[in-house]
Amino acid sequence: MGSNSTWTAKQNKRFEDALAMYDKDTPDRWQNLARAVGGKTVEEVKSHYQKLVEDIDHIESGKVPLPDYRPYGEAAKEKKIMDDQEQRLRSLKLR
Repeated sequence: MGSNSTWTAKQNKRFEDALAMYDKDTPDRWQNLARAVGGKTVEEVKSHYQKLVEDIDHIESGKVPLPDYRPYGEAAKEKKIMDDQEQRLRSLKLR
């Protein structure tokens, strides 16, 4: 019943939801997770979980840089307004 290593967005969402329901003390946790995800074996679910843990460890240890989100659209306009206001305040303080 196993599939290849690719996971759909729907399977990832089901996986995350199932992780919230079946904690480490749940009997037959891995079987429950695999059943909830659908189309994955217990081994695939365990492997996916291990990759998630590794990703979290890398993020928490600072090995993965946070993305540099750049404002766009309305957010960019709001940022420009805020920057202009900050500049005006700085110029007032200098006087």
